[in-house]
Amino acid sequence: MHAHAAILARFPRVRDSLEALAGAGIAVAGRETEFARLALVSDFAIDTLLRQPALAERLDDAPTPPPVLSLEAEADWQRLLRRWRAAESTRLIWRDVRGLDDVAATLAGCTRIAEQGIAAALDATVARLEVRHGRFRDREGAPQRLVVFGLGKLGGGELNFSSDVDLVLAYPHGGATDGAEPLTDDAFAIRAVRGLTRLLDEVTADGFAFRVDLRLRPFGSAGRVALPFAAMEQYFQNEGRDWERYAWIKARPVAGDLGAGERLLEALRPFVYRRYLDYTALEGLREMKALIATEVARRELADDIKRGPGGIREIEFLVQALQLVRGGREPALRDRRLLPMLAALAEAGYLAPDIARDLREAYLFLRHLENRVQMRGDMQTHELPREPEAQARLAAGMGFADWDSLRAVLDAHRDRVAGEFGRLLAARRRQAPDGALRIYWKALPDGGEAATLAAAGFADAASADAALRAFATSPALRGLSARGRSRLDHVLPALLEAAAAGTAPDAALPRLIALVGAIARRSSYLALLHEQPGALTRLVDVATRSALLAERLAAHPLLLDELLDARAAGPLPTVETFQAEWQRRSGHLDPADTEARLEVLNELRHGFAFRIALAALTERQTAVESSHQLAALAECVVGVVLALAEREVVEAYGRLPDGGIAVLGYGSFGGLELGFGSDLDLVFLYDAPADAVSDGARGVDAARWYGRLAQKIVALLGTLTAAGRLYEVDVRLRPDGAKGMLVSSVASFAAYQRERAWTWERQALVRARPVAGSEAVAAAFARVRHETLAHPRDPDGLRQDILAMRARMRAELDRSRAGRFDLKQGEGGLVDLEFLLQAQVLEHAAAHPAVAAPQDSPGLIAALADAGLLAQVQAAELAAAHAALVARGLACTLDARPRIVEEDADLARTRAAIRAACRSAGLDFTALPARPARTMPLPERLSDA
Repeated sequence: MHAHAAILARFPRVRDSLEALAGAGIAVAGRETEFARLALVSDFAIDTLLRQPALAERLDDAPTPPPVLSLEAEADWQRLLRRWRAAESTRLIWRDVRGLDDVAATLAGCTRIAEQGIAAALDATVARLEVRHGRFRDREGAPQRLVVFGLGKLGGGELNFSSDVDLVLAYPHGGATDGAEPLTDDAFAIRAVRGLTRLLDEVTADGFAFRVDLRLRPFGSAGRVALPFAAMEQYFQNEGRDWERYAWIKARPVAGDLGAGERLLEALRPFVYRRYLDYTALEGLREMKALIATEVARRELADDIKRGPGGIREIEFLVQALQLVRGGREPALRDRRLLPMLAALAEAGYLAPDIARDLREAYLFLRHLENRVQMRGDMQTHELPREPEAQARLAAGMGFADWDSLRAVLDAHRDRVAGEFGRLLAARRRQAPDGALRIYWKALPDGGEAATLAAAGFADAASADAALRAFATSPALRGLSARGRSRLDHVLPALLEAAAAGTAPDAALPRLIALVGAIARRSSYLALLHEQPGALTRLVDVATRSALLAERLAAHPLLLDELLDARAAGPLPTVETFQAEWQRRSGHLDPADTEARLEVLNELRHGFAFRIALAALTERQTAVESSHQLAALAECVVGVVLALAEREVVEAYGRLPDGGIAVLGYGSFGGLELGFGSDLDLVFLYDAPADAVSDGARGVDAARWYGRLAQKIVALLGTLTAAGRLYEVDVRLRPDGAKGMLVSSVASFAAYQRERAWTWERQALVRARPVAGSEAVAAAFARVRHETLAHPRDPDGLRQDILAMRARMRAELDRSRAGRFDLKQGEGGLVDLEFLLQAQVLEHAAAHPAVAAPQDSPGLIAALADAGLLAQVQAAELAAAHAALVARGLACTLDARPRIVEEDADLARTRAAIRAACRSAGLDFTALPARPARTMPLPERLSDA
């Protein structure tokens, strides 16, 4: 049996529809299956074809534009619009039932029809008003136009088949019309909106064009029908509510002055998207969901596929909530469209890929089903039919054998959606019964007893009590809103309870108070801790174990995001993830807005450094691995800054052809041993033809061009933004130190290293490496470095120079005292090990070139062992000693302590291994003179020499 015959046999009403089409002169023969499917799905489409028989021959044609609404034919405007909309909508149904359009294409088609109809109606209405009242102008006399904003699914470009259109109207400035019968701006707007609504919404013999809903405007139905932009901005600044943030995520100008509309949306962006992580959005969503749930229960809408459990709105709210939480920091999450946002949230790691996939499939199924429910009679309904025949038609039209089969798939999708939505909105921290610490906090500052803190586990309860009483009356807590105070009263007792249960309550408490004081007026951060108990627990752990990270959190609360599950326990940072994140975060920024790009770059740097610190603190990686990651992070940042600086220099002076620059990292940066808070030792090399001049209007020679570039790099790295500075930079390790040129040519650098460099400068060269810039210049530097390090030297003279320099550094910098050891500068510490490795490279690279290849201490130790210059046992001891010292140093840094530690047996063994290796190489650093002779100039940066 043919497909259409089966449909006719099952549904006699479809047979009647086909007979009616044939009776109207429509050629059904040869297209029985297509028309049978059309009749099965949509009574509205059949009715439209009976009213417009000629349309049947144009169903496969391209869409037609809206009718011309001329003033001469004003009486026909409503009829023309309604017939056009019905015809275009029928064309969409035809394409849908034939499988020519997917769900997304149908939604886009519905959106197009609405946009074109609204624009045509607005233009006609305004043209009619202008005949009598003149052109609408601002107070300066400049002409201006109304703007129609589409909200909801219209704004998102995903309008369903028979949806109403949520419209808000506005205009740029106050003013009046300039005709013989002038109207004020308000009177003009009222008449324009009234005429627009009548054209679109009024039901006539031809039906309606579009149902119009104006209730999303400021102050709702009680508000003016249109406002000037300034009044719109003032409203949202002073009166805007949480639900309006959700609504205006999707706002889009759809008619009138589109450019002006986009400018207003940009001005309103801070209302929609907060600057920081904004978990307050979840509270607003809970309130909206509670109201919707009440409405669903009251009106028995459980089978409403839009508002019911697991329905379309829950998917929309879930996506919009995540957008509001993070969109202020991440422009890529500000799209109006739902499906692209699902993909973006998954790509950014805020939705698991399988969840995003399931939500996408559910959304497409629900929207397809919604369209089919509405296509039947062009009714704005979201309820499933209850009549058996309607259910059977809907199931067959959707490709299911029967209603039960459709319900099974539908229920599975809705269960999945409801589960994810419930997990998002579940109160992350239930209202706990008032425990002792909660009662104590609520009693402050007048009540409460220190004994409560002592009983909870605070050893110095008196000091803790004094600190909390002072905090309870501090300026940070004055003027908090009722909601902000409520959040604080939930979060602070929870922090006290977690700190009391930790290993060092007295150390954690002042750090936590400082942090809460820093974020108290940014209640979105309190909301984050209230919504995410895992983040709160990790915060207390971090504050207990690391004074440095607690200080970083207080200074940069945006780092609280790093304490969330996905970040704290996720994959370790890599160069690739940083670069991908930078591209994602900066992709929407203006390339010319250097300040904004620096701020985003610094936020990323803070975030990645914090993640590295968390991994080190929780021993997910070694201290040496952490220092390598910090150096790699700095290398990425310098690369980005080089590109920003080059752009500005090119704008000022033009491009310099046939040249290049390399940024060199020296010291701990070059040696891949960067610490938290370390500055960067940089040296700049360039190469260019001797007569090269830039091609800009203010052309300069190569030395000046690259000098300006180096200055710009240093300046940008040190620029103070809202997120702080990127890095402190020191450039005094360049040839001739502070007296030398900031940037050197490759030739002059080679000559300096060959003819004038001191031994300590060649030692520094061991740890130097290119970190950004031209590969050709980097290769040239590598050749100079190799030639310099591999130059034959007198071993005795080399050792004397190194011993003399080490003696001077020890006298100036060693902070060791009785029973306390300076991990870096103390005898048998890190600098002794570095001097040993550098001496071995300078002495033996001529005969063993491979020992000069690495820059990091573990690599140098391995290379010297491979060359037979260190015994394997001794190399293993030195590698272990290096790792132990770096680990102890990192622990001191994370706890904001000087790198001076108490002597113990493990440290004694570490120092002995380094001491023995130095002595065997002829470098007895234990017998250095107290006041060494000045055999060479004192390096300006002793600690990094």
